[in-house]
Amino acid sequence: MSDTTTGGPPRPLSVGDIVVGPNDLLGEWVAAQITSIDANWKKVGVLDLSWSGPVPSSTVDLGVIEPLVLTHNSWNGRLSYVNCDWVLPRSFHFLGSLPLIHEQPSNSYTSIWTVGYQLARQRAWDRGERDWNEPGELEMTPADLANALADGAPVQSDVRSLKSTGLSEVDCLRIVSTFPNLTRLTLGGNLGQVTNAGMLNKLGRLRDLFISNLFGMTKSDCLLPIEIPHLEYLYLDSVPHEYASAMRRRWRSEAANGTSVSITKARKPEWVQENLENPLRDWDGREHISSGRFKKAVAQFQKTRSEVLEVLSAYQNELTLGRLENIGREYAIAFNRLDGRSPFIETEEREELFAALACVMDESELELGRPLEAERLALLSGVEDARDW
Repeated sequence: MSDTTTGGPPRPLSVGDIVVGPNDLLGEWVAAQITSIDANWKKVGVLDLSWSGPVPSSTVDLGVIEPLVLTHNSWNGRLSYVNCDWVLPRSFHFLGSLPLIHEQPSNSYTSIWTVGYQLARQRAWDRGERDWNEPGELEMTPADLANALADGAPVQSDVRSLKSTGLSEVDCLRIVSTFPNLTRLTLGGNLGQVTNAGMLNKLGRLRDLFISNLFGMTKSDCLLPIEIPHLEYLYLDSVPHEYASAMRRRWRSEAANGTSVSITKARKPEWVQENLENPLRDWDGREHISSGRFKKAVAQFQKTRSEVLEVLSAYQNELTLGRLENIGREYAIAFNRLDGRSPFIETEEREELFAALACVMDESELELGRPLEAERLALLSGVEDARDW
């Protein structure tokens, strides 16, 4: 393997390198070739090879080097080729270097290395298996997860990947007890609360951990490399500042050993308290939204919320719907101005602006104890009439 330039991947990589690692779906080792290195974006082009087999000792063991051609579903002969995070996962190692077998750049991007995943899917397709279900993968609603973690619920040792979002609370002790063999864990909340986060250190096989918008963790809950020696991906977004800082200090040096670390939006307790009733809180720290725009957006939403609640709390008459329509129109115009000459309201933000209004109407229905279908329609009609986003 040739030397990389200063500022290259934490685990040295060069164009042409063949890297190999184990794949649980196939029960064999798989291989890929590095086709490019982008130091600006910290990405490498990863071209999956069509080979799998026992642990190879050299590139000769791979036989004829061929890229993986995908024909399953609607791939129609495309190569399994993507730009990944440039941290070579710790389960992979360098096997040797060969001339590039495909030199065209890939226009697909991801963070996670998935070498072997498409090969497993393609082979299942070739066997006539059209319905793909990854063994050991489980995605659960908060209610389903609560039932799975309840007293007396069975241990699910066969589950390797668990995902649950929209959580208001979760006990990591129960997760570890119920799903002891997890290799991937994804937990997302809505300012939800986590207890016993330090128990995740008991998941000794864990490779991927994703936590977002969950709180309650402290620095004492920090995961330890000696306890989680196989961790390859650590992604934390909108978590307690104290926890984020401890995790960053502990894991940032592990990139050289094959752990990709991304920790964003570390939140202090004051932020959590201030944003408990702010449906636009996720805009804070979003890459293309400035701090100034975030503050103005929150102020406008709070103004609109107050106006809606004032109208709905008053005696209802023939003018109510018209007033709500005007409030919706003013809301749209205000965000038209905020979007300005350098627009930032994209599909996700547009949906969040509508969801914020829906939260206000849901709140009012709960307070008044009756449906507000006509009022909701009037508010949204005003928005639609005036919005440019």
